[in-house]
Amino acid sequence: MKTKITKYQIFLLIATIAYIIIFGIYYLITKNYEFLSYVIILFLILGLMIFLHLKYNLTSGVLTGISVWGLIHMAGGSIYIYGTKLYALMIINLYNSPIQSEFRILKFDQFAHFYCYVFVTILMFYILRPYLKEKFNWLAISVILVFIGMGIGALNEILEFIAIIIIKDTGVGGYYNNLLDIVFNTLGAIAAVIYIYFKENYIGGKNGIV
Repeated sequence: MKTKITKYQIFLLIATIAYIIIFGIYYLITKNYEFLSYVIILFLILGLMIFLHLKYNLTSGVLTGISVWGLIHMAGGSIYIYGTKLYALMIINLYNSPIQSEFRILKFDQFAHFYCYVFVTILMFYILRPYLKEKFNWLAISVILVFIGMGIGALNEILEFIAIIIIKDTGVGGYYNNLLDIVFNTLGAIAAVIYIYFKENYIGGKNGIV
């Protein structure tokens, strides 16, 4: 099936490139080399998304979700609210460990990880769907999708670990932050699988998951 490129998708591509460049300039001026490296990664992801869209004809909803994640990620490392970096900001104080300062829920960073892996998992379903039989085992595919999401999340944590090794004074965090990221990645993947199941079977997914 030939991929249709809509005017909205062209606008979304231009807007995405624009905010990546703007944040890149800001990180260069402020010498934030950690997030400057993420600018390169985002351009690589953008190229990958263009390739995947041309091959699998992704919906505007998925493309928008991934683009918004990129914006959230860039903003998290540069915007401060009352002197606190956005990534470290507590959205709702659900839990605050009296022993470990890093063990705090729910921070903006954790929300960003959850949000990201909702769309990563939906994207993976779009990639798998053409290769599946018309009637397939939903439980098996759901487990596979969650593990794919977790695997990509693990790759993300490896990249953050590399950043710690290469760049001095990163804001990545320690052990608890790392494990909480993995937990919220997994929760995002599970939420996406539940959404996909109900969209495909009860709401109607012929026009796309998102």
